Order: sequence, then structure tokens, then C-alpha cells
Amino acid sequence: MRDRKELLLKAGGVLFWLIVWHMAAVIINKPVILVTPLAALKRLWALMGEADFFKTILNSALRFAAGYLAAAVTGIAAALLSVRFSAVGAVISPLMTAVKSVPVASFIIFALFWMKSRDLSLFIVFLIVLPVIYGAVKEGIESTDRELLEMARIFRFGLLKKLRYIYFPSVMPFLTAACATSAGLAFKSGTAAEVIGQPDFTLGDKLFRSKIYLETADLFAWTAVIIITGEIFERITIIILKLIYKISQKVNIK
Repeated sequence: MRDRKELLLKAGGVLFWLIVWHMAAVIINKPVILVTPLAALKRLWALMGEADFFKTILNSALRFAAGYLAAAVTGIAAALLSVRFSAVGAVISPLMTAVKSVPVASFIIFALFWMKSRDLSLFIVFLIVLPVIYGAVKEGIESTDRELLEMARIFRFGLLKKLRYIYFPSVMPFLTAACATSAGLAFKSGTAAEVIGQPDFTLGDKLFRSKIYLETADLFAWTAVIIITGEIFERITIIILKLIYKISQKVNIK
């Protein structure tokens, strides 16, 4: 009953903003500036019938996913090393702070000097996601209950047992929240890189062409595609994390 109520509330919120959007488009009455939700939906339906529609989504999504996965693996490894070796943490932490502080556009422009435009989005996604994962995993490890660690020491738990019974449960909430947040960031930053780099058959390139040719309906349609694809990617990521955690808790470790 509660889930149904929450679903109805979310649907009501979406409907409210669609009505606001429609009213604004009607009042402005200039499709080149703002189209109605129905016009954007019709254009999205038309785009789905074009030969390169799914190719475009796949091209971008695979690059974003590759950058995201690389950032997740690197961030987790860097966090583990930072906690284990204070000298490593002292070296890595300023770098992570700098990456978080520098604007995405600056990274994109710098990277274009020495990188092909088709690889740009993968690199940018990696840079943007990396400090998020690193910070979450490091915080999760550092917040581990010290009494549990003391118990593990008394009962002489091996490394694998400590990871399974103590560190994994402590880190997972932090990692799950970070992965959910960074999934959206991955699609935002990756698309921004594609808008500037303009590799063919990518979401960012489609956005740029929509702007150049004043095809406002296309702009809204492709924006909707990015939002929907990013949401799907986020949900898949969370499902995979939960599956990994469930499997890890079932593995028999002696």
C-alpha cells in the first residue's frame, strides 16, 4: 500500500511539471524556443524509427559504461590503498580534491589537445566518477565499527572473513549511494564531452546538431533519451551491486 502511494505521488509530481511545461509552451507560442510535451514525444517516436537511433544510444552508453567501470575499479583500489597506507592517502587525496574542483569544461578542452574526440567521453566520465567512488569507499572503510574489528582480531579472522562480514556491510551503503549519484554524473559529463568533441553517432552530437539547426523538438527528444538511458543505467548498476553483495555473503569462507 505504501509503495503504491509513493508511486502515485511520483506520477503526480511528473504530471504536474508536464502541465507546467505545456502551459509555458502555449503561453510563449514559439516552437523554436519551447515545444509542448506532446510535440517532443511525437518527435521522439519518429526518431525511434530512424536507422541510427539505437546505434547512437549504444555508442554513447558503451563509452560511458566503460569510463564508469574503470573509475569504479580505480576508485575502490585507491581508497583501499589510502586507508592501508597513509603516505598513499596523502598523495592521492589532493589529486581527488583537484579533480572535483576543476570544471568539466576545462578537462574537456585540455583533453582535446591529446585525445581523439571519440575517446573523450570515456576519459571525462572516468575523471568525474573517480573521486565520488573513492570518497565513498574511503568513508565507508573509515566508519567501520572498531569493536567489530577488535572482535575479528580476537577470533583471528582472516582477510577474506573481515572483508565479507565487516568491511563489505560497512562500505556497501556508501558505495551504493555513490554509484547511484555517479551514474547520473556519468551521463551528464559524458554527454557534455560529446557536445564539445562531436564524435559521430553519439548523444552529444545529436544535441549539438539540434541546437545548430534550431530543431527544438529534437533537442527535447534527445534530452529525454539521455534522462531515460541514464536512469536505466543507474538501476542496472544498483541491481548488479546488490547481486555482488548477496553472492559475497553466500560464499563459504573458512
